[in-house]
Amino acid sequence: MKKAGLIICLLLLIGCKSKTVSRNTEDLKIKKVSGEEVNANQQRKAYDLGKRVLETCNTSKFKPFNETEVTKSVMENTTEERLTKTCQRFRQYYGSFIDLKLDGVYKTKHEVIYRYHALYTKKVANKELRIFVNEDNLISAIKSMDWDEKFDAKLAEQ
Repeated sequence: MKKAGLIICLLLLIGCKSKTVSRNTEDLKIKKVSGEEVNANQQRKAYDLGKRVLETCNTSKFKPFNETEVTKSVMENTTEERLTKTCQRFRQYYGSFIDLKLDGVYKTKHEVIYRYHALYTKKVANKELRIFVNEDNLISAIKSMDWDEKFDAKLAEQ
């Protein structure tokens, strides 16, 4: 009976062995893009959609995205309820949204990242909005986070 228990434990341990995942680090590298390389239409689209999301906090009205603007996952995750919850917190801490100021455009192997400094009425607001555009020219992610002054320096270390 003890041998059967030992064998079962050994089989469980062998079955739970972690798998080695190999990842190409080239896929993860981010490079800054010069102004001449930036697609003006894509940049305008990223700005307009980012501004539309943050202006929802001022107007409490959100114009839903469509499949020609964003990926399905962004469309599903950007709901009026989620935006309302985020907007309540943002308005309380940062005041009203004013505008987006482009700080840089970056490229990975599969996406272009537009990094905006989000400007609010309260001076304590130091937020950024990153808009990710995929190879199909669709917004694949929208991220709001605290402003990172050392973002470019971190890229240089890659």
